[in-house]
Amino acid sequence: MDKGGTSYEKEAPALVLFAGVQGETSARIHVLTEDYGPLRGIAYGGASKAGRALWQPGNVVKTSFHKRSAAAPLQISGELLYACAARLLDAPLALGMVQSVCVLADVTLPEADPCPFLFAETVRLLTFLGYDPVVAEREGMPHVVRWEMALLATLGFGLDLSACAVTGSTENLHYVSPRTGRAVSEEGAGEWKDRLLPLPSFLRDTEQTGHAADWLAGLRLTGHFLARDAFGQRHLPLPAARQRLYDRLEMRVLADQTPITE
Repeated sequence: MDKGGTSYEKEAPALVLFAGVQGETSARIHVLTEDYGPLRGIAYGGASKAGRALWQPGNVVKTSFHKRSAAAPLQISGELLYACAARLLDAPLALGMVQSVCVLADVTLPEADPCPFLFAETVRLLTFLGYDPVVAEREGMPHVVRWEMALLATLGFGLDLSACAVTGSTENLHYVSPRTGRAVSEEGAGEWKDRLLPLPSFLRDTEQTGHAADWLAGLRLTGHFLARDAFGQRHLPLPAARQRLYDRLEMRVLADQTPITE
């Protein structure tokens, strides 16, 4: 965005990350754009019924940005391109995925710092989740974990899963060092196996989707590095939306493991 003292107007597709009430009729809006990164501003009328439907986290919006001067707040208006969250009201796990993704992006990404790759990955993920709620509930979680891996890489905390940190082998990679973020093979783990984080198969092979227990291991893996690097350095906990997603998936795993009795 133009950071000078003159007024300007710009347009860009944007992903809504956050919307909160500002006064009686306006809303505070946080969006993610491809060219300008995350931006924050005010949407006049954003607290109306139509405004609340438009500025729903997860929506893709054709957005206009207007700034009268360097000291003035950024004014945001928009036109809906793709509604995501409204399609998932009857799919609580998928809706939790959308909420977690939006909050993580909102809290971690530096304002006005372009991140075209993550923008594209986020739009692709949310388009997939919103297309079919049934498919999103059944197949969305591996994509969310991979998105969190992309977020870590964008923030400069990417994991290295290319080869074993101990032996250099690219085979039998089953663990990740919680200290270095590098993969470790079954042979390289040795007596330290219990101190390592499991590496689920769907992160080793993109053609695999895994099962609920694998997804939980994936969330535990990325959650460790998000908590330590993205949030811990600022002395912040993981967002509640991310924890709720983990808890909801954990409940599903436990339910799947409960024996059926007559």
